[in-house]
Amino acid sequence: MEATSDSPKELHKIEEDSKIQIVPGTELLVDAGDHHSVKSAGDRVLVPQPSSDPHDPLNWDLFWKTSTTASATLFSFAQGFGPLAIAPMFPMLAQEFKSDLPSVVQFTGVSILVLGFSNFIWIPLSSTFGRRPVLLASTLVSLGSSIWKAKATTYGSFMGACVLNGLGAGPGETLQPQVITDYIFLYDRGKYNTLYFASYFGSLSLSPVVAGLLAEHTGWRKFWWLNVALLGAVFFVSLFAFPETKWLRHHANDIQTETRQPSNNSLATDPEINGKMSAPKQGKETANHSDTFVNSSSLQGKPGRKQFNLFQLNLQALKTLLMELWTPFMLFAFPIVDFASLVVTFSASSFLIVNLTQSQAFSESPYRYTPQTIGFFNFAVVTGLLLGFGTAGPLNDWMSMRATKRNKGIREPEMRLPAMIPYTTIMILGNFVVGFGYQYHWDWRAIVIVGYTCAGIQVAALPAIASTYAIDSYKPVTGSIFVNVTVVKNLWGYGLSRFITEWSVADGFVAPFMTNMCLTALCCLCGVFFWYKGKAMRLRTKESKIHDT
Repeated sequence: MEATSDSPKELHKIEEDSKIQIVPGTELLVDAGDHHSVKSAGDRVLVPQPSSDPHDPLNWDLFWKTSTTASATLFSFAQGFGPLAIAPMFPMLAQEFKSDLPSVVQFTGVSILVLGFSNFIWIPLSSTFGRRPVLLASTLVSLGSSIWKAKATTYGSFMGACVLNGLGAGPGETLQPQVITDYIFLYDRGKYNTLYFASYFGSLSLSPVVAGLLAEHTGWRKFWWLNVALLGAVFFVSLFAFPETKWLRHHANDIQTETRQPSNNSLATDPEINGKMSAPKQGKETANHSDTFVNSSSLQGKPGRKQFNLFQLNLQALKTLLMELWTPFMLFAFPIVDFASLVVTFSASSFLIVNLTQSQAFSESPYRYTPQTIGFFNFAVVTGLLLGFGTAGPLNDWMSMRATKRNKGIREPEMRLPAMIPYTTIMILGNFVVGFGYQYHWDWRAIVIVGYTCAGIQVAALPAIASTYAIDSYKPVTGSIFVNVTVVKNLWGYGLSRFITEWSVADGFVAPFMTNMCLTALCCLCGVFFWYKGKAMRLRTKESKIHDT
């Protein structure tokens, strides 16, 4: 049962029945008094509550949910495959364009910067006209930038292609979290958000491997033609396999209620058992309709023909667009969103600093490894991402559900925060090993197997847990939350890419790695504050208009 409604009287009645104060993010995973919720086969309350329309994304069958997930994940992977792939090619690009290492590192930095700010445009368009047109259009923009990179012959031309790449790749960091909240229920949200971060950062880890291999054996331009093929495949797959997931869900209907006499049959029916769609009966009074049921997620629904249109008509397009343009700026005043943004930022920078320094550290004495070998080292990061994906999502959802049961079925977003503890420890270990390993020339096995793997584990876990906490707190503005996250993250990433080479040359590798580690640990430590005061923070924003978007 979602704790949101357009009816103050209805909310007040639920608060009286449940004897709790309902604030944004608080969910009732049990029936409260006369209010009965739609449940799954395991008698689990579904949040958000699905409608009775078979075209509702929450009601889609296994095939279409899997197809949508696969398309969105492939999209995130492909959009992240190019911007950070340049690291093993830095020496070649410097030679090609007659430049130096700090200058070619800016190819990555500029892409990151533009990528973050581009979402101030993409997310309003996604909220106004749908997820599908943004996915398709941004894929074409990225495809064009890859063709440009493959043909670039000057430093300025390649930099222009990087700017275009950043513009097109923006939704790769923001669209999938929006899609996840469109058709995934609360109890699985942590797992799917971890899948998103693992796939996106997985592409950032795997692309240097492929880029280094192709650059050494066939030339660096071949990698960008590979990107053209990958993005072309994503476009055509998504055209047929990714229906529109944005669904107009009226808040008043999110809480499906029934007033009935208590009985063994008082729970909502489960279509997974019934095997058919059923809509609520209509009538002036529902008090005596003990058989009035609302459909839960079944294996019967599927997208309608209109959900494959290139864009969705919006009768209030200008109003929606203006509101979505302003919302990200409003959210900077929300402490929970700021917390999520900073955790994602510094956790991602623990990954980025490895990417930006690996050529600098391993191509010089005493290692002197080739671009191909340096690229292969990123397999350790990919392994860490898989470990993070396999553990963080299930752990996050399991700990939240266990805490909910102890709390008599009342779910609070803060219940996700304790899952950050083991991954914060892993983050600290990884930064120590890589920073000191680079500085004092440790054996590459320690740096790569331990340090790089830890970097992968933590970057799949910490951003997923922190961002899911923010989404659970303010679900109606998921897209705007990720605008804030990507702007802060990519602005910091640009600064890091701008100064990391000179900083590490002047002061060694320990100083930047330890600074980054301390900032990440400090932000994660703020989770203790939100564990105790997070609900009070959410209470202060209860009357905000963002809950009506």
